[in-house]
Amino acid sequence: MKALGLLSGGLDSVLAFKLILNQGIKAEAIKFVSPFFDDSFYAKNISEKFGIPLKIMYLGKEYLKLIKNPKHGYGSGMNPCIDCHVFMLKKAKQYAKKIKADFIFTGDVLGERPMSQNMKALNTIENETRLKNKILRPLSAKLLPETVAEKNGWVDRNKLLDIKGRSRKKQLELAKKFKIKIYASPGGGCLLTEKEFSAKLRDLIKHKKRINEKDIELLKIGRHFRFKNNKIIVGRNEKENELLKKLRYENDYLFEVSDYPSPLSVLQGPKTKEAIKKASGLTVRYSDAKGKNVLVKYGKDLKKSLFARPVSGKIIEKMRIKS
Repeated sequence: MKALGLLSGGLDSVLAFKLILNQGIKAEAIKFVSPFFDDSFYAKNISEKFGIPLKIMYLGKEYLKLIKNPKHGYGSGMNPCIDCHVFMLKKAKQYAKKIKADFIFTGDVLGERPMSQNMKALNTIENETRLKNKILRPLSAKLLPETVAEKNGWVDRNKLLDIKGRSRKKQLELAKKFKIKIYASPGGGCLLTEKEFSAKLRDLIKHKKRINEKDIELLKIGRHFRFKNNKIIVGRNEKENELLKKLRYENDYLFEVSDYPSPLSVLQGPKTKEAIKKASGLTVRYSDAKGKNVLVKYGKDLKKSLFARPVSGKIIEKMRIKS
């Protein structure tokens, strides 16, 4: 038999692979990465440790469309967990057919994640992927209906587990037993679950119709402010300043204080006098000018200039994009 497993690199998915491999079943792994999560290091490490082929699949434009309007809504942040599971399993189903895998398995644990791993959600996912009773979940299999793989005797149900809930005690015991030491953190590193990032993404979706991967990369760096139809991003260190210079759009304006150590700021949207004044004031505020009226260089190539004072803390809080 051949099985295809979804390998996130987290402990649950690693243990699921170990349980399948221990039954002498040939397994291959697929790891999904996106602009919001990419911890493929762990999946690569496990694939090498277990000696299994690994397919890394990038989720791009299609996935961004899903994020904007998920059928089943969001979790605590901008995480569309059910829609995300459906999306990935549909891709996994296509890949399983390509490599002629007999069944698909995951590291899902019943009740571990409130939105996507309750019984109702698992059934929804199976129905929408047309994989009813065809997704094996080794860690909770004894608590779930028998899958095709179990009924056909491809997998011994008695050697599968009955883990349930958010406690990770049993998983950690198994990790010790199997001598598994390197795996991704339980949170999975998905930016969509983070409140601050979610607020910036929500603002972006509200103000921009077409979102691409560059927009997402910009959300990951700097301090973000909204002024009417303008977005202002202020770098926090030299590395971010360089990234802003690299990632900004051709029509974006750059801002930098002339005679003091200064962040680089980016102004997106209409280049009105008021917007330029606000971007200049923010740049001065986070520079070493310390409240002075200073020369600020600005424009597409920083060849224009004006004198500006730092904006007040009150205005900063009003403009800051926050949850």
